[in-house]
Amino acid sequence: MENETLPSRHTLNPSFHKTKSKDRVPSRAISHNGSYNRSRVGINRVLSLLKKAGSFVRLGSASHSTVAASSFSSKTSSSDLASAVDDLKTKLCIIGSGPAAHTAAIYAARAELKPILFQGWMANDVAPGGQLTTTTVVENFPGFPEGIMGMELMERCRDQSLRFGTRIFTETVSSVDFSATPFKVLTDSRVVLADSVIVATGAVAKRLSFPGSGEGKDGFWNCGISTCAVCDGAAPIFRNKPLAVIGGGDTAMEEANFLTKYASEVFIIHRRDVFRASMAMQKLALSNPKIRVINNSVVVEAYGDGDKRVLGGLKIKNVVTEEVSDLKVSGLFFAIGHEPATKFLGGQLELDPDGYIVTKQGTTQTSVRGVFAAGDVQDKKYRQAVTAAGTDSIWMLTITSSLLF
Repeated sequence: MENETLPSRHTLNPSFHKTKSKDRVPSRAISHNGSYNRSRVGINRVLSLLKKAGSFVRLGSASHSTVAASSFSSKTSSSDLASAVDDLKTKLCIIGSGPAAHTAAIYAARAELKPILFQGWMANDVAPGGQLTTTTVVENFPGFPEGIMGMELMERCRDQSLRFGTRIFTETVSSVDFSATPFKVLTDSRVVLADSVIVATGAVAKRLSFPGSGEGKDGFWNCGISTCAVCDGAAPIFRNKPLAVIGGGDTAMEEANFLTKYASEVFIIHRRDVFRASMAMQKLALSNPKIRVINNSVVVEAYGDGDKRVLGGLKIKNVVTEEVSDLKVSGLFFAIGHEPATKFLGGQLELDPDGYIVTKQGTTQTSVRGVFAAGDVQDKKYRQAVTAAGTDSIWMLTITSSLLF
């Protein structure tokens, strides 16, 4: 899809406002990791369908103009190409569609920098709006005491960006050229020349695939299976219930320990008999009386709790003996890491060993002057929507000043 959404005065999707708070079921409460509180709900199927359909179409809103972009054909002359490129010059190009990206767009647009934002077309298999679009109710983003649907929150962020004049293209950036200024940002349909670029493409939590782990009628994703214990662990469906964490690193230890605040007991399932976690983190988790370890084992199946559309238990296979056993749990949390969306950069920015963009301490400045990184693509610790938006707003004040003067 090659669509541009133009600014409009009308900012709210009326279809979302028919949902009353009492009808919402607590689920993930935020961000690329925010306090998401998931629960079973039929709405997960709706979100899945929206995601597969490309999502983010504006239902019932005639005020938004969506124009098909013209692809550069093989017959396009060099002068026509130059003209097209000239039409897409900007002081600031933003790559991403989550809280960090839209915070940048709002600040830049209000400063009359006329930013261009690429929100991606199912980039990393996630709808425009980022990981929040895969969640139900967000409960820990300020300003929404009764919670707000993850997709609605990102819809509002997008509307606010549009309101102030951001040009938004629903296209995935395939490559960039940061070798000289103006920088080049390329999709399959166009080239944007930008004085500065903000990369806010996020990071996707890694998931395992086995029967029952996915979405839809036969899966328990968002119905007991999650990638963020800190986000979802306080949900009512997990309280005083046995829970499981898959992983062997520091994240697994930390999340297992966190879950003991709410669970009756927590199982750490690890495929080896030695953890990768630091000794300090191992000691913290393994000394907790609520935590039990299942070594040399992998999950081969997840099944439901009777007729309920929630997780009821797991089939565990011992990789040494190949024996399969049953483990009754109400929640399963993948703690096997995240993958930052940085492959399209082609090695032009400094990355850490895990693929996250390296920024200068205390700033969002990358290894290339004029290119900045915000949100989860450079934050491997907090991964919260509110921190992505908050920290980005601080540095946008600096960035906009440098671009204006």
